[in-house]
Amino acid sequence: MKTRILWIAALALLVTSRGVHAADVGVAATSSARGAATEQPTPQATKPELPKEKQTTLGLYVTAKEAYEKWEAEPTKVKVFDVRTPEEYLFVGHPAMAWNIPVMLQTYQWDASKRKLPMKPNPDFVSQVKEVAQPTDTIMVMCRSGGRSALAANQLAEAGFRNVYNIIDGMEGDSVDDPQSVFHGKHMKNGWKNSGLPWTYELAPERMQLPERQ
Repeated sequence: MKTRILWIAALALLVTSRGVHAADVGVAATSSARGAATEQPTPQATKPELPKEKQTTLGLYVTAKEAYEKWEAEPTKVKVFDVRTPEEYLFVGHPAMAWNIPVMLQTYQWDASKRKLPMKPNPDFVSQVKEVAQPTDTIMVMCRSGGRSALAANQLAEAGFRNVYNIIDGMEGDSVDDPQSVFHGKHMKNGWKNSGLPWTYELAPERMQLPERQ
């Protein structure tokens, strides 16, 4: 009788042990599947909370840091376009490798209703990009914080370009939204400058496409 009890206990322990291992395998398999699913996310899925003004028809997005890494890995195949005004490119600074082709131009007539100097579209933007890039090129577009670059990406997409990424935090980054901070309202949250990436004030005229018409 004692031997039979010991045998039943051993059998129960074996079944329990196998059950635990099977569960562990199931958890591991599930974790592995989840890992595989997140290894190759779609571009849109990686940036699910973008403001509407930063979204593009192509749905290709990178941060400033990711854009620099892409350029650094293939500097002959990846082009960085800074679509800010020449004034911003000069006085705020820019990535040394970036072409300056403004998508919007600064005007100098005060708009009292909007309390600002408004901008106007650069009518030569797409044609100027076509002078230095092909529709199959990989292009990173950047402005101050991701709004104008989305506009630029959409214009290029309409012109047949298919590999245009919007640098969603731009050169200066998003503005700080914290009334308790001395940086409240200032563009210091992320972006090329605030990510510690290399930039310069020095101009390379051969990489500047100045507007042909005012």
